[in-house]
Amino acid sequence: MSELIAFIGVGNMGNPMAENLIKAGKKIKVYDVSKEMMEKAKEKKFDIANDINDLLSSEVSTVITMLPTGKHSREVYLGNNGIINRVSKDCLLIDCSTIDIKTSEEIGKKAKEKGMKMIDAPVSGGVMGAKNGTLTFLVGGTKDAFNLAKPLLEIMGKNIFHAGDLGCGNGAKICNNMALGISMIGASEALMLAKRLKIDVKKVHEIMKNASGNSWPISIYPPLPGLMEGVPSNNKYRPGFSAGMMNKDLKLAIESAKEVNANTPLGSKANDIYNKFCEEGHSNKDFSAISKVVGGDAWDYEIDE
Repeated sequence: MSELIAFIGVGNMGNPMAENLIKAGKKIKVYDVSKEMMEKAKEKKFDIANDINDLLSSEVSTVITMLPTGKHSREVYLGNNGIINRVSKDCLLIDCSTIDIKTSEEIGKKAKEKGMKMIDAPVSGGVMGAKNGTLTFLVGGTKDAFNLAKPLLEIMGKNIFHAGDLGCGNGAKICNNMALGISMIGASEALMLAKRLKIDVKKVHEIMKNASGNSWPISIYPPLPGLMEGVPSNNKYRPGFSAGMMNKDLKLAIESAKEVNANTPLGSKANDIYNKFCEEGHSNKDFSAISKVVGGDAWDYEIDE
């Protein structure tokens, strides 16, 4: 079998992930339903497929997908001309999409019936992590499938975790992102409170970084401008990781919580806050722009319209 990798979904995340594989000497062919994303791929001189049929007409050793929702993953993998019906049973399947656990398990079950090895491998780290090859991969699947995929994941990421059986990668991802959405709102509340109290926000931020109030949004991804270079809040809240994507992940977390009767009052409230923010037209802003909701009339920063 050839060592060709078929990469489906070369948007804001998939594009730099594919680029890092190419830089590492891997033979890649890509496809995306978005004409805009395909144009960007052409600009980088990626090997482009006309459609999925064209992409899968060659014998591929690995398929990597990075898709927006479970609906897209189900169609791409299980549709009439889907991946599972088109590729060899020796082809390794890697779904990096963040989707609902049931869909991930459903796709994995079909792959197993065909004798294929598959993992779900959603990522954490955003566009910057994808560009820098420092993503965290949260992997579900058998140990054999994990070990087969790991060398490729290590090209695109820095931290590779085996969370358990197929579906556990997405389970771990939505747990992580529920906590992240909650903590971003908390960091925004604290910093905007400091501003209203007329305390130097930079000083409060530095204190929190070195005290018990520290968190990832405080130390790595602050929600207000002027606190750290190279983050979306310092770039008019251009994403990064969009509010729409955070809203989607929070919804997945709350739906999963209901299925297993888990109590998630803060997760549910965070979902409500992000959902309202997106309904007001801010889905394409970085998720740290939620500080605008928290800040009210005291929030006076630039945001890309």
